[in-house]
Amino acid sequence: MLKAVLFDMDGVIVDTEPLHRKAYYMMFDDMNIDVSEELFTSFTGQATLNICEQLCSTFKLTVAPQELVRAKRKHFKYLFENDQSLQLLDGVLDLIQNYFNHGLTLVLASSASMPNINRIFERFDLNKYFVAKLSGADLKASKPHPEIFIKAAQAAGYDRSECMVIEDSTNGMKAANGAQIFCVGYKSEHSVNQDYRFANLTIHTFDEITFSKVKAYFD
Repeated sequence: MLKAVLFDMDGVIVDTEPLHRKAYYMMFDDMNIDVSEELFTSFTGQATLNICEQLCSTFKLTVAPQELVRAKRKHFKYLFENDQSLQLLDGVLDLIQNYFNHGLTLVLASSASMPNINRIFERFDLNKYFVAKLSGADLKASKPHPEIFIKAAQAAGYDRSECMVIEDSTNGMKAANGAQIFCVGYKSEHSVNQDYRFANLTIHTFDEITFSKVKAYFD
C-alpha cells in the first residue's frame, strides 16, 4: 500500500532551472570557464558542491570548489529575489493537497541547498504539507547515488516498498531506482535530454497520478 511520496523540488514542484542556469553561467563567467551544453546537461539533479568539484577538476581551477558554490549561490539569491516569473508548476499544488488529504506522508528529497529549499517552501506556504525536507547538499553522496531517497523513506517512517518518488531528472530517477523505490518520471515541457527509462511510470501532467489513480500500483 502506498504510504509516502518523496518529491524532488526543481523541475517537479517549481521550475527554478532557468534561474539556476542563469546563476551557473554567471558563475562560469566569473571563473572564466567555457562550459559546453553537453557538460552542463550532465549535471542535472546533482548537488551544487558536487558540480563545482567536477568543474574544478575538469578546468584545473586553482580556487576551491566552495568558492564556486558561493559565487553561484550569490547570483541565484539575487535572481530568486528579483525574478517575479517564478511560480509553482501547473497542477503540483493540487497534487500535494490531494495526497495530503488522503493521509499520505510527504517528504522533500532535493539536491538543492537547504536555504533555497526554505525560500521556496516559505514563498509558496508548503511547509504545512511536508513532514521532512532533505537536501542532497547535506548528504555524503549526490544523486544518482540512492542515499537521499533511502534517508527520505526513513524520514517518512515507512518501508521503501510503501513509498513513491516523483522525479524529472535522469540522475534523480537513477537514484530512486538504486533505492528500489517506485519512481514516477515527470516529463514536462521543461524537461530536456533526460532518460525516462529509469522510471517505473512516465507522466506529462500531475492529474495522471492523483491518489485514486496511483494507488493501484501498490495494491
